Amino acid sequence: MSYINLPSDQQAAIDDVDETVLRKAVRKCLDEERVGPIHGLGLSNCGPYVATKLHGFQQAIAEYIKAKAHAKRERTRQDALHAGSDLIHAVQQMKGRVETERQEGELFFIDDQIRPPFHLSKRLSVRVRFRWRASPSADWKHGQLTFIYDFSPLPSYTQPPKRKPSVAQVGRDLEDRLFGEWERLKAQALFSMREFFRDGGDGDAVPEVFAVRPSLYGGGLNNFSCNFWDAERAAP
Repeated sequence: MSYINLPSDQQAAIDDVDETVLRKAVRKCLDEERVGPIHGLGLSNCGPYVATKLHGFQQAIAEYIKAKAHAKRERTRQDALHAGSDLIHAVQQMKGRVETERQEGELFFIDDQIRPPFHLSKRLSVRVRFRWRASPSADWKHGQLTFIYDFSPLPSYTQPPKRKPSVAQVGRDLEDRLFGEWERLKAQALFSMREFFRDGGDGDAVPEVFAVRPSLYGGGLNNFSCNFWDAERAAP
C-alpha cells in the first residue's frame, strides 16, 4: 500500500484523463440519462479517491434515470450535477498531486513500501529509507531513519465480557492492537519525513534513530510524535 507516493500506473492513468473530455462526458451522461459516455476514460485506474467519486456519480445518474415524479427528477438531477462536479474536482486534485510529486521527486524521494515485521512486540519500529539532493543537477545522497516507539496499551473501560477470554484470545487481541499501532507509526513516520523535506530540510541532519514521543495527554501517537527535527513539539 502506498502512503505518500502514487504508483506509476495511477500517475499514468491520471495523466491520460483529458479534463475537457471529462467535462463533456459528464454533461452527456446527464443529458442522455446514461453512464455510457463516462466509460473508456480510464477513471477507475486513477486510484481509490477518483474511483470513489466515479462510483458516486454513476449511482447518482442511476437514481436520476429511475426518478419519475417531477420533483424527484429535479432533486436527483441536482444530485447528479453535484456528483459530476465532485468527480471532475477529484481528477483535478489528483493531477495536482501528480505534478507536486514529480516536482518534489527532483529533490527527494521517500520509500513508502515498508513491510511489517514478522513478529511485533510493544517496542515498535519503522525504518524509512530516503534519498535527497540539493538541486536537480546534484548527485543523490541516501539515508535512513528508524523510528522507535514503546507502545503502552491503555486498559479498556468498556463493559467486560461475560466470559474471561482465553490466553490465546488475549494474545490475538494484543497482536491486532500492535499491528494497528505499527501501521499508525508507519504513516506518521512517512508524513513527518515528507514534511521535513518539503520544508527544505537537509538530509544530512536526519538522525539514524529517533525515539518517538507519545502525546502527554493519554499517550498514543499524534501528528507531532514523529517530528524528529522538532523535539519540543513532539509530544503536546
